[in-house]
Amino acid sequence: MRKTLILTMIVLFLAILAFAANKESGNTTLKDVQPAGTTDKKHKKQQFDLTFTGSKNDYTCRTNENQKVKATDFVVGTTITFKVEGNKGQVKSTSTGKSAKCTLVRVAALTAPPQ
Repeated sequence: MRKTLILTMIVLFLAILAFAANKESGNTTLKDVQPAGTTDKKHKKQQFDLTFTGSKNDYTCRTNENQKVKATDFVVGTTITFKVEGNKGQVKSTSTGKSAKCTLVRVAALTAPPQ
């Protein structure tokens, strides 16, 4: 009885965490693209930091080191579709149709402009 109760509580706790995860998606303009790190024998593909603004936060998302991404696939100032869930993200360029999975490396809350 006690083990069942503890197991149920753990499952409920994990379910609450899953629903409370930061989820956001939508369309926005790509603000910046910067190369991240360098390539070497172990890290053969260049990573990029993609910066964009969602409805709640500013995000900087670093592409996966195992995924080949071309800088020309993500042009600054073009429209992108993004999905953010927890610390993982996905960005898709609407002009080229290319997408990239990424990890959030910086999140900044949007602030109201001074009046």
